Amino acid sequence: MLFRSSAAICGAVIALAVSVSVTVARCEAGGVHSSVVVNAASGEAIVGAASMYNPFKPGKEEGGPKTASGERYDPSVWSAAIKTSLRKKFGGVQFGVKPKYALVEAVGKKVIVRINDVGPLRPGRIIDLNERTMRHFDPSLERGVIPDVKVRPLAGGDWTPGPVG
Repeated sequence: MLFRSSAAICGAVIALAVSVSVTVARCEAGGVHSSVVVNAASGEAIVGAASMYNPFKPGKEEGGPKTASGERYDPSVWSAAIKTSLRKKFGGVQFGVKPKYALVEAVGKKVIVRINDVGPLRPGRIIDLNERTMRHFDPSLERGVIPDVKVRPLAGGDWTPGPVG
């Protein structure tokens, strides 16, 4: 009897694990499957230009080492600053509020980022990508600005930032 109960519990745990893995399915490249992400994207895509910001580099006017959410800027994570006028669409982006996630698409690539800051300060730009995210789209950082970037807020707060397969 004990064996049957253990087997039933084990089966339930496996079923739960499989359902969770389907929800946040991973491809071999380390990203979430596109169909899962696209289905979770809420609202229409916002289209505009993207640039990179790094408040630790001299001469950058985009801010200091803390983001609008209160987190420290980290060039090695997948994050971005959304245009100030769009902050409500992305969950408020303010101190003490858990950052939201967005799907960013450009140059045939997709990535999930945490929207933990506001900006950009330059006209025509809708999003400032941190260094790691910009290198995903522009490995040499030679472009400076990427036109026609699509940004969509993602429903929920349980995403793993990074490339989408």
